[in-house]
Amino acid sequence: MAEPRRFRFAEEGGGRREALTLRVPEVPDRRYGLYVWPCAAVLAQFVWSRRGALPGRRVLELGAGVSLPGIVAAKCGAEVLLSDSEELPQCLENCRRSCLMNALPHIPVLGITWGRMSPQLLSLPPIDVILGSDVFFDPKDFEDILTTVYFLLEKNPQAQFWTTYQVRSADWSIEALLYKWKLKNTPVPLHSFGADKEHLAGSSLPGRHTIEMMIISLARSDGT
Repeated sequence: MAEPRRFRFAEEGGGRREALTLRVPEVPDRRYGLYVWPCAAVLAQFVWSRRGALPGRRVLELGAGVSLPGIVAAKCGAEVLLSDSEELPQCLENCRRSCLMNALPHIPVLGITWGRMSPQLLSLPPIDVILGSDVFFDPKDFEDILTTVYFLLEKNPQAQFWTTYQVRSADWSIEALLYKWKLKNTPVPLHSFGADKEHLAGSSLPGRHTIEMMIISLARSDGT
């Protein structure tokens, strides 16, 4: 296993300085969920920027992998559930390692596979925020992801899906699927939460990759 990667989120304001330092385990492996991707640093920065609204909120991270955004949410007072595919036990184990490394042994780690109505998904408690960093990685998974997100938002109509994605192809789009599943997306400019930088939280991420942030929620009956 590689050395844990360290992140330090900090902000000054109102005459005081707030800071949060985390470590997450990385495994040099070709499987996606075993190391920190650029999108995770951007989403974690967004979560940090919203920390004042998180205490007491229930947050579910989908496709969590090393779980950086979810760990940030937990450290900011949210009641967090982490999940990754039930078919990827190494990713689920990495979620658990992240929790232990950051003194959060109580966080549940669930096997939830996108597009599958599993008992774990069906038995989830009420959710306020869903997190997903770089889950829109492979177009063949896009509808499965949005199927799961739609199910969760239907059960929790006031909830939001906070997600970041890396622009890899101008031909990839989820607009038609959002319309199909009666969802809407609101882009969030990176500069609005201090993420328009090549290096976030004292790390080398996101680098020069093009990352976008959006919030997905249920569309109203008029489509807005």
